[in-house]
Amino acid sequence: MTLRKLIVPTLVALLFQSAAQAEITIGVSLPLTGPASGLGIPCNNGLALWPKSIGGETLRVIVLDDASDPTVGVKNARRFVSEDKVDLIVGSAATPVALAMSDVAAQAKTVQLAASPIVTAPGKDEWSFRLAQSNAVMAIPVVAHMKKHGVKTVGFLGYSDTYGESWLNDFTKEAKAAGITVIGAERFARTDTSVTAQALKLTAANPDAILIAASGSGAAMPHKAVVDRGYRGKIYQTHSAASRDLMRVGGKDVEGAFVVSGPATVADQLPDSNPSKKFGVDYIARYEKIYGAGSRNQFAAHMYDAAILLEKAVPVALKKARPGTPEFRAALKEALESGGVTPVSQGIIDYTPQDHWGFTKETGLIMKVVNGDWKVEQ
Repeated sequence: MTLRKLIVPTLVALLFQSAAQAEITIGVSLPLTGPASGLGIPCNNGLALWPKSIGGETLRVIVLDDASDPTVGVKNARRFVSEDKVDLIVGSAATPVALAMSDVAAQAKTVQLAASPIVTAPGKDEWSFRLAQSNAVMAIPVVAHMKKHGVKTVGFLGYSDTYGESWLNDFTKEAKAAGITVIGAERFARTDTSVTAQALKLTAANPDAILIAASGSGAAMPHKAVVDRGYRGKIYQTHSAASRDLMRVGGKDVEGAFVVSGPATVADQLPDSNPSKKFGVDYIARYEKIYGAGSRNQFAAHMYDAAILLEKAVPVALKKARPGTPEFRAALKEALESGGVTPVSQGIIDYTPQDHWGFTKETGLIMKVVNGDWKVEQ
């Protein structure tokens, strides 16, 4: 056999091996168990809506359970960057976990698409982008609705973690500007099974409305608690409660509740002029075809939107570098930051180097629980 005959097959084999290694690897860490599983499981379900490839490159998706635990989330993130050599990190849906993971993403210079509204220290989110709307943006329609309905005083009942505190801070600022006063703030842990003492204090203060900052099915427990204590004012829930778990667990006690959400959950109720409607309707149709009628939720929609963002950014990044390299990861970050206005099912995103939140102020809307279903408030 000649040297040429040996070299040519070897080169062909190497070329095929290089192509095989060019797949885009994505590490996904979600709370599939633990207190935040009501968010993580729908997000995991939403991965079924992702394409098998983008820009001609196969997607290799690795999903790990972070058990709603920041320590586990960090362990997962470190595995992604050190062992799996991922091009992208997605998660977590639990705010404390996603926040802890952001440090790993920054150190590894790997893009993180957080499925929760993480608030990082100034200058610490260079590699972290949010798929969830900021609490500040979502506080806008909540306060506007309260003002429209004559609310002057509000009691706050929320998680004693970064999600709860961020909501309290952002809501208080927006409310103050509208002449609305927070007259009481009570907190509880995600693992608590009762908030009787907190509910008694707030109902005794008798505010015009109560804002609950909790998530998934866990948002029903404090809601039921204030109703059981005799509170009859307006009750509002944040966008982490925008799933049917609230109604499934809360039953008749959550009837009439107001919940802020992105457009995806009620896209079929929106006018055709809404830029998110076609994406939201597509999300609902595809998701409910797999998981059943009425299964739509805020959290799976974030995964649907992640695919839209990646289908726009990945081809741009591929023009500069190949997957599996630091250059590709940097190019993906740059592509997201320069992608411009991008309508998605949950609103309109416009990431920039200075803004990794992206969602515009018009994103949020208010839903009301009516006969165990969502109805958009006009």
